[in-house]
Amino acid sequence: MIASQIVQELAELTAENRKGIEVYAEVMEHLARCENTLDTVEARAFLSASGSVAERQAHAKLEAAEARLERDLAKAQVDRVRAKLRAIESAIMSQATAAKVMQAEMKL
Repeated sequence: MIASQIVQELAELTAENRKGIEVYAEVMEHLARCENTLDTVEARAFLSASGSVAERQAHAKLEAAEARLERDLAKAQVDRVRAKLRAIESAIMSQATAAKVMQAEMKL
């Protein structure tokens, strides 16, 4: 690999990392909204139910199942974005190391 390829790859990875940070912010916002929806649905279902506390909790849990699924999917999306960002950061470190090795070889 030549120096210009390393520099180009680093630039591409850095740009992809910047985009990833924006995506991460978006998915975190989506997760926060899903958690808020889950909390709201569950609380309303609990308050509207009758019976013992255990029965009301069970009713609220059932009523909030769809919101809980949406929250869990949002969490999975956050995890995927985090993993992708870590992979990009690892690739950046790898290319930076390659650039330093190439620089050291040029000095020899």
